[in-house]
Amino acid sequence: MITYPNGKIYVGSDLTDSRLTYFGSPSKELLERDFDREALRDFTIRKRILWQSETATKSEVLRKEIEFILEHRSNDPRIGYNQRPKYRVPVDEQPVSLGDRLT
Repeated sequence: MITYPNGKIYVGSDLTDSRLTYFGSPSKELLERDFDREALRDFTIRKRILWQSETATKSEVLRKEIEFILEHRSNDPRIGYNQRPKYRVPVDEQPVSLGDRLT
């Protein structure tokens, strides 16, 4: 899990065992929207390994990645930079129109 200076997160998986160099692959456009050129001149991120396995298959790793994305809600644009799985606003957070009000 990568945490950016604004507190938003990105959850990714690394199948190449590059624990020292992998810092995720969020959308460049999303990052540019949140950080201007000046902010990127002095930029600190935090990397946290949530889970690792020496024997997991690629499909197991990808399932675990989705599990962590959903657990940490990093696909919610207010919280993170993951774009998949597509974020769906929970029913209890959806706006209610005047026509939907109960009397």
